[in-house]
Amino acid sequence: MIHLLPPGVYNKIAAGEVVDRPYSVVKELVENAIDAGAKEITVEIEKGGKRRIRVTDNGSGMDREDLVLAYSSHATSKLSTAEDLFHIHTLGFRGEAIASVAAVSRMEIVTSADGNTAYSLSCSGGELGEVRPAAGAKGTVVTVEDLFYNVPARQKFLKSDTQEEADIAGVMARFLLSRPEISFEYIADGKRKYRSFGDGLSAALVAVYGAEALANCIEIDAEKHGIRLHGFLGKRNFYKANRTYQSLFVNGRYVVNQTVSAAVTNAYASYLMKRQYPFYVLFLDVPPEVVDVNVHPNKADVRFADNQVIYGCVYSVVSAVLDGNSRALEYLVNPPESPKIPAQDSFFSPATPVIGKKEGEDGAQMSYAEAKRELAFDVSIPKGGEPRFLQEQPVRMEVRQPAPRAAAPETSPAEDVFAENQRFLREQTAKMRQDRVDPDTLEYKGELFRTYLIYQAGESAYFIDQHAAHERILYDRLKAACDARSVVSQPMLVPFVLSLNAQEFAFLERNFPILREIGFEIEEFGDASVRVSAVPADLMQIDLNIFFHDVLSSMESLRAIRLADLLKDKLATAACKAAVKGGESLTMQEARALIIGMDGDTGMKCPHGRPAVVKMKKSDFEKLFKRIV
Repeated sequence: MIHLLPPGVYNKIAAGEVVDRPYSVVKELVENAIDAGAKEITVEIEKGGKRRIRVTDNGSGMDREDLVLAYSSHATSKLSTAEDLFHIHTLGFRGEAIASVAAVSRMEIVTSADGNTAYSLSCSGGELGEVRPAAGAKGTVVTVEDLFYNVPARQKFLKSDTQEEADIAGVMARFLLSRPEISFEYIADGKRKYRSFGDGLSAALVAVYGAEALANCIEIDAEKHGIRLHGFLGKRNFYKANRTYQSLFVNGRYVVNQTVSAAVTNAYASYLMKRQYPFYVLFLDVPPEVVDVNVHPNKADVRFADNQVIYGCVYSVVSAVLDGNSRALEYLVNPPESPKIPAQDSFFSPATPVIGKKEGEDGAQMSYAEAKRELAFDVSIPKGGEPRFLQEQPVRMEVRQPAPRAAAPETSPAEDVFAENQRFLREQTAKMRQDRVDPDTLEYKGELFRTYLIYQAGESAYFIDQHAAHERILYDRLKAACDARSVVSQPMLVPFVLSLNAQEFAFLERNFPILREIGFEIEEFGDASVRVSAVPADLMQIDLNIFFHDVLSSMESLRAIRLADLLKDKLATAACKAAVKGGESLTMQEARALIIGMDGDTGMKCPHGRPAVVKMKKSDFEKLFKRIV
């Protein structure tokens, strides 16, 4: 039987789409303040936003009638017809945020439209109170307390106070960057985290990331095909351990978009190594009719009418700036006086018919529509090509029926598992026996290219990579010693201080116990920094910058730091540096010591997975010389 849900139920369901964590409450309330024309916005939170969130603005405010409607679902001043969805210039437009937040919290709004008369209205779990006169300046103060107090199932899925605060700090950082003309103040548990004064993007960048980031960035402002791309790009050698330093704003709205991300990443591809990510704060301004902002419940992504045009424009600008070609002069806000730039433009191949300027029109820029038509016929995108998701084809799967086989005697599941395990162990034991040879039976025949040692045993020859083999022997010794060691820390003469953003700090703080287990003495140092005052005694030579870069890169795969993984990388590096190198000539005694150290293991691999031994039988050589076929 179908029946209508009561408002108390469907409002909580709707709240789950719009408000999943405290950071989303902050996002919705600040967006409302921006849309109200506020020039000063203050955000205060307690206990990661779980206990209290308060947003104060000096915007247009509301009168008594609008205040009552503000708590209603789908009540908005930003849309009136369905056509307005295709011409959205505001951050909010659905009219769901206030009603959704009020359904799962204790909420109060105090507002004044003229600065003289103010009203307040409370709502607890969706139950409205009465409008009352109040004291307040022009603008609005929204207070949200006890988030999810009436939805215990949602409450238990909230993260720690530190992690929730970090995610709110990430949202606030994006607001400072996206609206540099607005003065923001963000306070968490009585501590000021961010403060900006509305004095431009450069100042906002410094407020969020510090002066060092600004010094390592290039400011750009480019317009192609009716699309404007402006903001800051990190220099080629300025990279981060994860993507939390990447900000994209489409028509003023922060989004995470795969098309633009792929374009920027591919432009940086030849300058960055694995687990290095570019830094950027970019603004993409496009005509409202070519972007759909109504495709995600939290408006966290947008959809473009044509991904190829967007990808091509972003890639061409970023790659031109990074490569330093002649086109870059058009895009730099502060171009060098005497640039040494090659004459060619490296974005599109010469075969591409029209990109940038249209022939026969005195260099006039193509419009977005013209660019779309041109790109529909011929696009050439270098360095990794167009994002895969633009051209993905459905995968055809062929299902084959298994071949009939004789019926097996009935056994219990436990017996099946036991038998399977025994068979696996027997196969592994047999394989290990096959991969081992008695070192005393090996006869040394010499070396090849001062890198490969040659041994013979019966009808087989063994070619041993001296570096790979020695590296594995040293690694196994280091690992055995490390596994058996007691943790000994070595104090540092000068403590190492690492500056982080809020998300990185929360991640690292969560993993302090693991790092201390290894032997690091690490602690909080300021709002978003950590101090290392001692390191493991057997890892004294490690580069702490590189080490913590590797640790923070764990955020990308959403995995926790594993002690074994951290140590394996460092031990492998130490073994690689200490091992004999290719090109070094070994004496017969040294070669003998190496083969004994291998203990006859001809299946040995170096810590990075390369084979240390290649075995060839006499018959293999005879086939090469056509003695046998």
